[in-house]
Amino acid sequence: MQPVQDFVQRVTANVERVIVGKREAIELLLIALLCEGHVLLEDVPGTGKTMLARAIAISLGGKFKRLQCTPDLLPNDVTGVSIYNQQTVQFEFRPGPLFVNVLLADEINRATPRTQAALLEAMQEQQVSIDGVTRALPRPFLVLATQNPIEYEGTFPLPEAQLDRFLLRLPIGYPAPSDEKTILNNLRREHPITQLQPLVFDDDSLGGRSGIERLPAIQSMTWEVHVDETLQDYIVALVNATRVHPDLLLGASPRASLALYKSAQALAASRGRNYVLPEDIKQLVPFVLPHRLIIRPEAELRGRTIGGVLQDVLGSTPLSMGGI
Repeated sequence: MQPVQDFVQRVTANVERVIVGKREAIELLLIALLCEGHVLLEDVPGTGKTMLARAIAISLGGKFKRLQCTPDLLPNDVTGVSIYNQQTVQFEFRPGPLFVNVLLADEINRATPRTQAALLEAMQEQQVSIDGVTRALPRPFLVLATQNPIEYEGTFPLPEAQLDRFLLRLPIGYPAPSDEKTILNNLRREHPITQLQPLVFDDDSLGGRSGIERLPAIQSMTWEVHVDETLQDYIVALVNATRVHPDLLLGASPRASLALYKSAQALAASRGRNYVLPEDIKQLVPFVLPHRLIIRPEAELRGRTIGGVLQDVLGSTPLSMGGI
């Protein structure tokens, strides 16, 4: 898995020229990219979510667009629209912002449920159907959706069925004081994003010289990472434990099991291994499961949190070592 590790390390190092002190967030976004999943970035404004998405797109040599979600945004504003051309006497399709490699859906919870559904359908199906014609989206296709966890006035919260479509939910967090000082010095003149260049890969054994061209081969290698049957049982046991936990009103779906399985493969590959360790699964649980769970109101009144419940689940779910 050395090619996967080299790919992740090079992209991470390039993005870190713009995003300071957020290595874990960068690596987790690349894990989602390897899994062909999508990420919900939930944090306060000004923590670098847009710059992070732009830096990844530029590093890969892919197309990037930012979609500002507002209540008046229509589904056709996202997917595209057919316009009648009087000269050719035909309808011509004008693609919407979905037709890119990396899409930042900023403040997704400010869009109406109808528009949210159009976006999330494209995320799941990797295609859009307009006027009876199905059009495939570019590959790779990564959606980074943001929402502000503090301000909810005038918003349309994502329902659980749509939250489940996101592979990871990821907070960015405030930078450490030393990192924030570095940011101040980096932004004294022009923004570092203006100097960021796409990566070029000279080894042609995997095909393609840009990150976008090389990514399909990297993703195929990730799928071959071995997950021992014992660890498969462990993933299923963790997810099932959320379904029977007395403090949870809604447990994780089978899609959560698959997300944990695939993201663990990608994490192992990014670290140069062709096998998954229990620590890979445990590290990913706080990012894969919380947005798929609902805590009971009475448990919340007692001060229980999703994070605390997951700590209980991890602590009470045994890992049988018989298959390792």
